[in-house]
Amino acid sequence: MKDCIFCKIAAGEIPSDKIYEDDKVVAFMDIRPVSRGHALVLPKLHAADIVETPDDVIADVMKQAKRIAVSIQHALNADGFTISTNRGEAAGQTVFHLHFHIIPRYRKDGLKPWPHQETEPRTRTQLAEEIKKHL
Repeated sequence: MKDCIFCKIAAGEIPSDKIYEDDKVVAFMDIRPVSRGHALVLPKLHAADIVETPDDVIADVMKQAKRIAVSIQHALNADGFTISTNRGEAAGQTVFHLHFHIIPRYRKDGLKPWPHQETEPRTRTQLAEEIKKHL
């Protein structure tokens, strides 16, 4: 896509600190990291988000994301990592080209996961039934 910053990075039109590239996938360091070593992994094929991306492309990206995440963890001596993607503005998506964040996690990094909520078993059952109708 002509105006997509990630397409431009993947094409080499905008400089980045690439850590991996093949004919389908590119990975580079995030310019606004959440933690030391935060990287992005994305398909070279433009698709706005995970729902719009063909399954085979997602498989290629996730295969490399797994390899890259393990490499980041080892290289930076991280205690773990988070792999995530956002879909839509409400979820925090700001660049509308599918990408996965690899965020190295450290025991005392101060990052907090999203807040959890308690639900009644009956509510969970009802939600599950409603979701199953849409599969």
